[in-house]
Amino acid sequence: MDISADKKIDALRRMWLIRFFEEAAIRLYGERHYRGSTHPYIAQEATALGVCAVLQPKDLVLATYRGHGAAIAKGVDPRRMMAELLGKATGLCGGKGGSMHMSQVDLGFVGSNAIVSGHIGIAGGMALAHQLDNDGVVTVCFFGDGASCEGVFYETLNMAQLWKLPLVLVVENNEYAISTHYTQSISVPFISQRAQGFGLPGVTIDGRNFDAVAQTASEAVERARRGDGPTLIEAKTVRWSRHSAVAAGGAGSAAADRWKETDPIPRFRAELISAGVLDEAEAVELEQAARVEIEGAVEFALASPYPELSALTEDIYA
Repeated sequence: MDISADKKIDALRRMWLIRFFEEAAIRLYGERHYRGSTHPYIAQEATALGVCAVLQPKDLVLATYRGHGAAIAKGVDPRRMMAELLGKATGLCGGKGGSMHMSQVDLGFVGSNAIVSGHIGIAGGMALAHQLDNDGVVTVCFFGDGASCEGVFYETLNMAQLWKLPLVLVVENNEYAISTHYTQSISVPFISQRAQGFGLPGVTIDGRNFDAVAQTASEAVERARRGDGPTLIEAKTVRWSRHSAVAAGGAGSAAADRWKETDPIPRFRAELISAGVLDEAEAVELEQAARVEIEGAVEFALASPYPELSALTEDIYA
């Protein structure tokens, strides 16, 4: 695997986009610009970017309700995402999906899902469809540590390995399922060990290290693409923000404060500067440009109209 300097710079830019998008989403919720809730991807940016950096445009990504990071990593426009968050007509789904139901299929971002583990079986079905089409498409499914305790997770692992599906399962272990620490609900020290019972590779990595994620994901994606079956990747990361805009759960804990020292963004930034990929001034410019882009996305969303009443009967299937 060889990721170009330009691609790494773009990954850092997108990390900042994710961080600023989530900070803006939290602020807009507090200002009552939208209802429902939102689940920040703050501090997990290196995982989505590391995986998506090794995908082809045709490959597919499914995410959880904490899916803004995966969407931006796959190339979705933050302006249309912000408009969707606010329920505006210019949003990705016409303002009908909100924070937890964003999708842009033409970019390979199949969508986020509000049901814990609900998309894992869907990802398995999509991988099967593309295996039958023999088109070389790999499906990637992001989910949290809590979802690895649901039955559909085990069912999908079993069938995916049995049929050697082109599927990569990425469990983002941010330590908490709302407020339950993973050690209180998971009987093994590493979630990746759960792959052993089904005969597929399982590997645990530092999800805050872009290069480690990209290297592991590259191997898993190529394994899936050549027909050797699925891989379970456990990306160890952390959630130091609240579980959502309306629920606490783990925020402000001593463990979260400890993990802040390994915030993936300044870590990756320092690595790129040390490697001569960009200098300090260029790094500052990149960060500022990302901030301006998200500020523009907020302005676009706030200025956008709400859907017309007639839209209520559109996009309905029967």
